[in-house]
Order: sequence, then C-alpha cells, then structure tokens
Amino acid sequence: MKITLFDLIHPRTLSEFQASYQKNEPFQVQHSEQDLIEIKNIPFLASLETLLKTWPSPIQAHLPDVRDESSSIDTTSKDAQKLFDCGMGLLFQDAQNISPMLTELLAQMKKDLGLSALTYARCLIYATPDGKGTSPHFDQNINFVYQVSGTKKWFMAPNTHVENPLTRHTMGQNPDPELDSYLDDDLPTTMPKDAQTFILKPGSLLFVPRGYWHATEAEGDALALNFTFTAPSWMDLFLAALRSRLAQSPEWRETAHGVSPIDQRETAEDKLDSLLSTLVDDLPEWRAADILGVTE
Repeated sequence: MKITLFDLIHPRTLSEFQASYQKNEPFQVQHSEQDLIEIKNIPFLASLETLLKTWPSPIQAHLPDVRDESSSIDTTSKDAQKLFDCGMGLLFQDAQNISPMLTELLAQMKKDLGLSALTYARCLIYATPDGKGTSPHFDQNINFVYQVSGTKKWFMAPNTHVENPLTRHTMGQNPDPELDSYLDDDLPTTMPKDAQTFILKPGSLLFVPRGYWHATEAEGDALALNFTFTAPSWMDLFLAALRSRLAQSPEWRETAHGVSPIDQRETAEDKLDSLLSTLVDDLPEWRAADILGVTE
C-alpha cells in the first residue's frame, strides 16, 4: 500500500495539518502500533545495531563541544558505536538511497505538500544516546520526524528574529554571511522563554516548521527517521528561470572578463549595462506561468 501525507497525519485531519503548515507552527500526531507498518518493518530500522551492520556509507558523529551537525566528524559503522557509547549523536544521511519505499514516500509527500520539482528531499536517521540531544538551532528546510524507538523531548519556539531564513543556524555560532546580511538584530544564544515541549514516543510524528527554533533531549537511547524537504523560495524559482532564459544568449554566456581590479573595469561595466538594458526590456513580458513552466 502506498503511504501518503494523509496516512502520516492520521487520525488528525489534513485540514488541521494545513492550518498549522500555513501558520508555520508545529504539528504532532501519535500513531498506534498498527499504523505505518510499512515504515516500522523497514529492516535497518529494527535497532541501532542492525542499522550499523547494514549501513553502506559514512556516518556523521556530532562532537560534544556543540552537539550539532555544525561540529561533526565522519566515521565508519565500526567506530560509530564507540562514539555513540561515549555520548555522541549519530546522523545517517540519505536513507532513501537504500530503501525504495522511502524514495517513493518522499516523492509522494513532496507532491502532497505541493512543493516544487526543484525540492531536495531526503530521509535522515538520528540515533541519540540517553540524556543527549541537539543544541538549539533552526533549519531552512521543512521537516517531519517519525520516532522509531525511545523517547525524545523537543523544545520548540517561533523564530521572531528572522523570517524565512535561507540557511541553517545553531545558537552560539556565527551566522553565515548571507544570513547576517538580512538580520536586523543579533540572534539569541538561549532558547526563547515561550518554548513549548513536545514529547515523542515510538509512533509519534512531529512536523517541524522551517526556521523554527528547536532543541532535543533523549530519554533512553532513541532512534528517529526524518523526512526533510529543502524547497526553493520564490527567489530561487525566479533565478532558475532567469538563468535558463539568459543561457539562450551567447552574449550572456560570454566570460565576464575585465571586472577586476575596480579601477580598471569601466569597459566591463559598459558591457554589463548593455546586457541589463535587454533584460529590462524583456522582464515586463514575463508571467508566472512562464517561470513555473521552466522550473516545474
């Protein structure tokens, strides 16, 4: 049976989920033991031991200084168990590559959510030792967390400092240059006081909105499967269509030479101004259908 977004959020309704999705708010569902058997029966999700025995790729271990993927190392299945026993969380990336069912489910979820064909969709598996978790951060992606085993607390708060961030950020770290360019104030270094607590037990599903502050803590060793969608912004769709349009012109494809140093680029500026004038004439004729016709 094909799993859909409806199955993931059942017994709650699609209208309930869509209301949270539109408001960019968390949404939680608790499934019974009979629900989502197709996911529960994926062989490599039986236990961490089974996962380590079958995993074909490097595994990311989160170092204790930050407890986050912003400070991590790649390790092998052989050494990952030792690092886990020392209190380091493990991240298994792109699990859909070894599961046709997850590949199909990601594609179905992307369709159900109405996301662009340019969306980067993947499945991540997080193994978290007892008492450990991730530091407060926000992601630029849309995330659904399915708790496979163990219990994990999620501390979540709306992001009032930056709306629709384009990159991930961990509290206490320096923002990347692009994020810093559209910040009006310094980002916080501790979780907001209005943070909510969500407790995920086996069978729990949690929707984590884009840009929402969150931190986690496991009660007992925990294993979670994440469905992550890095979707393009309207800006990304426009730029993708613009590149496709400009690529048809040999003049725009020309090597941009003479642009440096600054005191010797008058000819380059004249050339680019000439190209921009053709774009100014062309853009008024663009319509949304033209852009989406290229990207989708």
